[in-house]
Amino acid sequence: MSDNGTPNEPVITSYAQAPARTVSAGGVTYAYRELGPKGGIPVVFFVHLAATLDNWDPRIIDPIAKGRHVIAFDNRGVGASTGQVPDSVEAMADDAYTFITALGFDKIDVFSFSLGGMVAQALVVKHPALVRKLVLTGTGPKGGKDMDKVAGTTYWDMLRAALTRSDPKEFLFFNRDATGKPAARAFVDRLKERTVDRDADIKVKAFQTQLKAIKKWSRSAPDDLSTITQPTLIANGDNDRMVPSVLSDDLHQRIKGSELVIYPNSGHGAIFQFHQKFAPVAVEFLAR
Repeated sequence: MSDNGTPNEPVITSYAQAPARTVSAGGVTYAYRELGPKGGIPVVFFVHLAATLDNWDPRIIDPIAKGRHVIAFDNRGVGASTGQVPDSVEAMADDAYTFITALGFDKIDVFSFSLGGMVAQALVVKHPALVRKLVLTGTGPKGGKDMDKVAGTTYWDMLRAALTRSDPKEFLFFNRDATGKPAARAFVDRLKERTVDRDADIKVKAFQTQLKAIKKWSRSAPDDLSTITQPTLIANGDNDRMVPSVLSDDLHQRIKGSELVIYPNSGHGAIFQFHQKFAPVAVEFLAR
């Protein structure tokens, strides 16, 4: 069952105005937003740790939605989606597959960030025919070196943010320097551009379960990513403290023919800090 709008609606290309939808499948009601012109292969956005629909940067989504049907969603147990968060990345990928097929799609492009990139890898390994193109940002491969330190880094930066009454993402995603600090504040401000029909916050238990899933993923045997033949774009900053930047290069080496973009003097949120440079790169890659 899907609440996915009516025909002949005007095309919305602003994420701040994207209508909230739901679709039910497998006993779960998934919350999602869609924008851009319908038809063709949609670009499905896979979001990061602790994030809901309100955590996507409109400066990344809006340029893509000018020419493509874009869908962002809350996985099971996150935000306004029902059910409980799974304790493994692979189970999250199963839920993503359930959601995508419930909308009637048998081919998608994927745009992913951080934990979303792990879920995207698990999805394409299990369902290669579903994915046409893959964008992996701020992420790393299963079994990636030092990725199990994500929880410690996250809790430490949450404490630092609390002490300064800041958003934790300002510490987690950006360098704390003269370049990073204003970029962080600008990013957090952009996330507030949507003022109505905002998503529910992630619950503490759901967040903790996501952290457990990342730890399990990071300590598991690597997947054989040589099976990924889809065109793949990989991007990160040169100083990612959450998912070490070397893991982006690791992905690049494992996925034959992939393209790698590393932005200077930036961290986990490099694609948001450099949105003016990265968004056109992503648009061009997805349009090929």
